[in-house]
Amino acid sequence: MSASRFAASALLAIGLLGAGAASAADTTPDGPVKDAYAITVKTLAASGEPPWRPPHRDRLMSRSLAALFARDDLYQDEAGEIGHIGADPFINGQDGEVKNLKVAIVEKPTNGRALVSAAFRSFKQPVTVRFRMVEEGGGWRIDDIVNRFEGKDYSVRAELSKPYDCGSFMGKPCKR
Repeated sequence: MSASRFAASALLAIGLLGAGAASAADTTPDGPVKDAYAITVKTLAASGEPPWRPPHRDRLMSRSLAALFARDDLYQDEAGEIGHIGADPFINGQDGEVKNLKVAIVEKPTNGRALVSAAFRSFKQPVTVRFRMVEEGGGWRIDDIVNRFEGKDYSVRAELSKPYDCGSFMGKPCKR
């Protein structure tokens, strides 16, 4: 990891950096989700970083969710291990594709919160990913990603919030 990426990750992990300025796409709850899938499609074609990594996460995600992803990145760098998210949360798998994408606002905005779903086909299988959205920093941001695995929903935020065995942020160095 470059020194600048490490520094940015560390600052995000302790919540010192805010979300980026609002963009035109985040004036509606589904805007950041559509942007995230445009990035995901490029990433699947082996071009660029996924939506949960810089430079995208600060623009697409709430400050707190971006900080959790940054902490997970920092753990991976320090431990040399996979973090709490071992798959791409936007495709709900380690490998996949995004075909026939349909992004919809499922719960209309109320009190600065909304629910958006992304439905698509990946290797001919239907996939639906839900996004809890929050108004923050003058626009809408992804505040949680909810996937379904073996018939159960799981929150990416909840997974990223779990403690780690080691890491500078845990006060226990990793033995790499």
